[in-house]
Amino acid sequence: MDTDRYYSPHPAWDQPISPHHQEGDSPMSAHHTPEQLQRVDDLIRRNDIRFIRLQFSDIVGIAKHITIPIGHWETATQHGIWFDGSSVEGFARIAESDMYLVPDLNTFMVIPWEMDLSTARVICDVYTPEGVPFEGDPRYVLKRQLKRAAEMGLDYQVGPELEFFLFKRHANGDIQPLQPHDQAGYFDVSTDLAHNVRRQMVDALQAMGITVEASHHEVAIGQSEIDFRYDNALRTADNTITFRLTVKGVAQKNGLHCTFMPKPIAGISGSGMHVHQSLWNIAEGSTAMYDADNEYGLSSLALSFIAGQLAHAKALTGIIAPLVNSYKRLVPGYEAPVYISWGRTNRSALIRIPRISQGRKRSTRVELRCPDPSANPYLAFAAMLAAGLDGIEKRMAPPTPAEEDLYHVDGMRAGLDTLPGDLGEAMEELQKNEVIQAALGQHVFDRYVEAKTQEWNDYRIYVTQWELDRYLTLY
Repeated sequence: MDTDRYYSPHPAWDQPISPHHQEGDSPMSAHHTPEQLQRVDDLIRRNDIRFIRLQFSDIVGIAKHITIPIGHWETATQHGIWFDGSSVEGFARIAESDMYLVPDLNTFMVIPWEMDLSTARVICDVYTPEGVPFEGDPRYVLKRQLKRAAEMGLDYQVGPELEFFLFKRHANGDIQPLQPHDQAGYFDVSTDLAHNVRRQMVDALQAMGITVEASHHEVAIGQSEIDFRYDNALRTADNTITFRLTVKGVAQKNGLHCTFMPKPIAGISGSGMHVHQSLWNIAEGSTAMYDADNEYGLSSLALSFIAGQLAHAKALTGIIAPLVNSYKRLVPGYEAPVYISWGRTNRSALIRIPRISQGRKRSTRVELRCPDPSANPYLAFAAMLAAGLDGIEKRMAPPTPAEEDLYHVDGMRAGLDTLPGDLGEAMEELQKNEVIQAALGQHVFDRYVEAKTQEWNDYRIYVTQWELDRYLTLY
């Protein structure tokens, strides 16, 4: 598939990337140029496309689709496609359910693992009947924060590292009891049965316009990681949703089940989504993160960005670690950060500063290590950016770096605060934080807290097998 014209090769971390289109014009004029329409028409003809999936996201990050036959594509591009939003998680009540989808033609791609069905996918923005962006659309929430950064002269670019598990399916098609696809460990080769499956995943991801940098087996049995190039946060959020769908689709074709659940197996490492972040000066196309005179090579702006994320870490956690299960991963001893801290050599810190190679000052970045791959990437990146920008606006200074290994140190004795211990506590912290609330917007904030509080309440009253095994015969 020839996509070079629209998806040019992404540069390395030390190269700037122009911000994503963020105009606030009318939906059709803002998104559709003659060149874009021609490119899509060429793809449709070349691949004999018969169906197009119009994709968007609910507030918890689950991809939603409306599939239209090719005969309705012109209607979609000229007028949008109407749908009922009342049954979509966090969208609208029955009385305000009418909405329509506007395709972002830059995201139009042929689905490579469904070639026999001649299907394409395009990511859409959600609009109200009045022709304005819907405030409950997670993609719009991120666009709003990126616009705020742009007004400060900054572009926010991120590179997530998603980990996932592959499980075998039993003869009857069930996944449970869980049986990991292999018994390999970190970077193993001979016992890594997922090697061939990952190669198929990489091919499919690159066909979808995602530039893959590396893939390998992870620490836990049945666990893998595939890393793709960083980009502007909106494009990266789109790519993250695409990544999850693509990897799951390829796994299914191989008779496997892929999960991004943070902690599917007790007693072994869970799946994280470390996020590398950098800020760029839009006018100069230069990094806003570097200062040669600083011990860590960080500018005052970068230090304030770090300080903001640390200051709002507790409230952030409910967005970037959004499941009851997320907090089974965020415990000491499994290489997931618990203490609110930062440092360079310390991978146990919440925020790590990767070392800068000689002559590569433009690669200066910070790595947030507590997110997991179940997070809604649009809301996660929006909240992370809002926290950092608050630190910049208020000229916050970060605390003293923590360079000791916190996996084997009592962080509380060291004076370090901790992340919330469960989803209920995370929601309490989120509800107290005006900065993250403003970033999400009142609509998303209210419905997100409502959904996650219900999830926590459902879990609290559920009797687990562990409790039965532990107590049933003892008491």
